Amino acid sequence: MRQRTAVLMSVFALAGCAGTPVVPRVEVDTRAAVEAVRAAGVASADELAVRPLVDPGVADLQAQAAAHEAAGRLDAAAQALDQALEIAADDPALLQARAEVALAQGRFDEALALAERSHASGPKVGPLCRRQQETRLQVALAQARLGDAGAATRAEAARREREACTVTPPPRY
Repeated sequence: MRQRTAVLMSVFALAGCAGTPVVPRVEVDTRAAVEAVRAAGVASADELAVRPLVDPGVADLQAQAAAHEAAGRLDAAAQALDQALEIAADDPALLQARAEVALAQGRFDEALALAERSHASGPKVGPLCRRQQETRLQVALAQARLGDAGAATRAEAARREREACTVTPPPRY
């Protein structure tokens, strides 16, 4: 019995000496992800894009957010968009802009939730729809890089949804 106890104590002592395994840090290029989202939202010449009227106060806050983001002040950009969302809580374009800032900040779950809210209240085709689905795609790709096993399936679904957002106009005679 004493010998068994001594062996167990030795094993535990050696286990205590083992260091914590070093896990390589995976980097996600959030800037490239946001650029991909915005590129997906560029309207083609033959595409119908509907843009609703915007409250002047909201437009001011959007401009402030854009300036903050361009200067690298992502927290200030997020704050300006949050203020705009207090005025127009269900505005799909605002929700998507806020999702893109969250993506740039590396807040993937928040970016995904905002893009999904934007899609729920916004158009199901067109540039905004593609930005929403590209956000879902970029979040899934980031999660895959971070080791999420189910992210590849979500990325493929987002790709299909993004492609479905583009509808060719009917021929005009």
